[in-house]
Amino acid sequence: MSINNIFGIAASAMNAQMVRMNSTASNMANAGTVGSSPDDAFKAKRPVFEALLKQSQLTQGSQFIGGVKISGMIDDTALNKKMHDPGNPLADKDGFVYSSNVNEVTEMVEMMGAARSYQNNVEVVNTARELMMRTLDITKA
Repeated sequence: MSINNIFGIAASAMNAQMVRMNSTASNMANAGTVGSSPDDAFKAKRPVFEALLKQSQLTQGSQFIGGVKISGMIDDTALNKKMHDPGNPLADKDGFVYSSNVNEVTEMVEMMGAARSYQNNVEVVNTARELMMRTLDITKA
């Protein structure tokens, strides 16, 4: 495995974690929104990661076997809560609105997990760079 592969794999993982953090931030921003039906209410988004294990999986966005890519975004399947609020302009004929299915505690756990994974990949890059520098120092002597 060349040093470029190490940097490429870590970069793909860092990119995936950034997408995870962005989707979590979007979920948190929409936590308090309501809709007039369960279909109109905001549903939390989750990225789907795909490990790149075969040459056939590589695309122009990912160049290294062993990396990760985002294969898509899915909606969280948790149910939207039904709340009685007849004064809300979005209320249905029975006076109900539907809140988003975002759970703030779950989103904070997702954010912490994404931040930790991102930091781990930063450490991989730093360690590889340090080893590369030590190798250069050895060749100078």
